[in-house]
Amino acid sequence: MQQQPLFIVSREDWSLHRKGYNDQARHQQRVREAIKNNLPDLVSDESIILSDGRRTVKVPIKSLDEAHFIYNYNKKQHVGQGDGDSQVGDVLGVDPQLSKKPGKGQDAGDQPGEDVFDTEISIDELEDMLFDEMELPNLEQKQKDQMQTTEIVFHDIRKKGIMSNIDKKRTLLENLRRNANEGKAGIGGISPDDLRYKTWTEIVKPQSNAVIFAILDVSGSMGAFEKFCSRSYFFWMSRFLRRKYEHVEIVYIAHHTEAKEVTEEEFFTRGESGGTICSSAYQRVLDIIEQRYAPAQWNIYPFHFSDGDNLTSDNERCVRLIEKLMEVSNMFGYGEINQYNRNSTLMSAYKNISNKKFKYSVIKDKGEVYKALTHFFAKQPTT
Repeated sequence: MQQQPLFIVSREDWSLHRKGYNDQARHQQRVREAIKNNLPDLVSDESIILSDGRRTVKVPIKSLDEAHFIYNYNKKQHVGQGDGDSQVGDVLGVDPQLSKKPGKGQDAGDQPGEDVFDTEISIDELEDMLFDEMELPNLEQKQKDQMQTTEIVFHDIRKKGIMSNIDKKRTLLENLRRNANEGKAGIGGISPDDLRYKTWTEIVKPQSNAVIFAILDVSGSMGAFEKFCSRSYFFWMSRFLRRKYEHVEIVYIAHHTEAKEVTEEEFFTRGESGGTICSSAYQRVLDIIEQRYAPAQWNIYPFHFSDGDNLTSDNERCVRLIEKLMEVSNMFGYGEINQYNRNSTLMSAYKNISNKKFKYSVIKDKGEVYKALTHFFAKQPTT
C-alpha cells in the first residue's frame, strides 16, 4: 500500500516583518508632530521667509531617535521579558543618564544638552500643516462669477490606469492572491492582471469672489522688528490665499502720512520714513472699493498692520472710516506690533469698537505672528 504524502499547512506571521516599517512610520509621525508643535517659531523663521522660492527648507527640531534594539546595552548583566500586556507607546525602560534634565542657565554647567538636528521639509508640507485650519471668515455668495476651490478625493481602485497612479499595496496583494491560488508562495511574476490603479474625483467647491487689502504702516516709527513681523504675516497670508482660493485678489497699500497702492514687490521691500496718519490708508481703501470692487459682487477683507503710533488728532477719523469699511466688508483685521507693551494711541481708540466684524491681534514677539494668522483666518465650525 502506497504511503500518502504528508502535508503541513502553516501560516507565517508577517507582522514581525512589518515592525521596522511601522516603527519608521511612527517615527516620521513624531517628527511631523514636532514640526507642527513648533509652527509659531517656523512661521517667523527668517530663513523660510527669505528662501528665494526654494521648495525645501531645513527645520531644526529636538532629536527624536528612531526606536531600535541595542545588544547588551551598557554591559548589563541581566535580561528581562515582558508579560504580554504592553501596548504601543509604553515606555519599556529609561536610560538614567538620558533621564536627567538638560543643563541650562548663564553659567557653565555639567549636564548634557538636548540634541538638535536639521530635518528637511518641503514648503508644501509646511503650508499643509499651517493652512489646514484656516479659511476666509464670513465668506458670502455674491452676484459676480464665483471663484472655485478644488479638492481631490481618492475613491476607487481600477484595473486600468496610468503607472503614476498605481496602487502598490493593492497590486502586491493581488499578486500574492494569484500566486497562492496557483500553489506558489510569496511575491513574484507580477503580471498586468495584478496591477491596480487609484482613481479620484476633483470636487469643485464654489466660493464667492474676494478681495483682500493688505495695508502696511511704513512710517519712521516702524522699526526693523515691526516691519519684519508685519511682512511675515502678509507673506504667509498671501501664500494661504493663493494656495486655497483660485481667483482671490490682493491689493497692497503702503502708508505713512499718505497712502498709495503699490506692487507686491514694493510692498515687501520698500522702506519709508516720516509721520503716521492711518486714516489716509483707510480712505484710500474706500476709494478703491468704490472704483473697482462693488460690495454686492465682492467679499472684502481689509487687514492693517501698524505699531499703533498714530497722530492722536487722527484717531477719531480712523474710527469713523473703519465703521464705513465694516459696512461694506466681511471683516476688518487690525494687527499691532507692540514688543514692549507701550501705550498705543491707535489701540486706545480701537478698543472701544464693538462691531463683531472688527478683530485685532497684538504681537509682542515673532512667535505670535502664527497666533495672528490663526486668529484672523480661523476655520468656522460646520453646522
